[in-house]
Amino acid sequence: MILGIGTDLCNIERIEGTLDRFGERFLNRVFTEREQRKAASRPRAVAATYAKRWAAKEACSKALGTGLRMGIAWKDMAVSNLRSGQPVMHVTGWAKDRLDQMTPPGHSAIIHVTLTDDHPWAQAFVVIEARPLDPGLHV
Repeated sequence: MILGIGTDLCNIERIEGTLDRFGERFLNRVFTEREQRKAASRPRAVAATYAKRWAAKEACSKALGTGLRMGIAWKDMAVSNLRSGQPVMHVTGWAKDRLDQMTPPGHSAIIHVTLTDDHPWAQAFVVIEARPLDPGLHV
């Protein structure tokens, strides 16, 4: 069953300007160390990498039904990639608490995320799904 859906569109040039203006202060407030290492590993696409992750955090907060309010911190949501390149959303802190509240008893929550960019835009979609813990249970 679908628990939440969120999307966001982010302007890569806006993120680039924010990086130029605020640098480390911006990065350390919004992105985890792992996310920063990922962006640093893509020297020709640093701003696009951050813009996609910014969009994913916004989309995730919308799928959680809160937006970026009610205690969610930027770093409570983080994107990493599987070896295949598939993006994966991790939640901690208040975002994890909210996810747990949304998840019906007898289910586990799975956060699906997809990212794309086409300069000057970066976009993310997040779908939160609840799957039964008991494979014999039908929803």
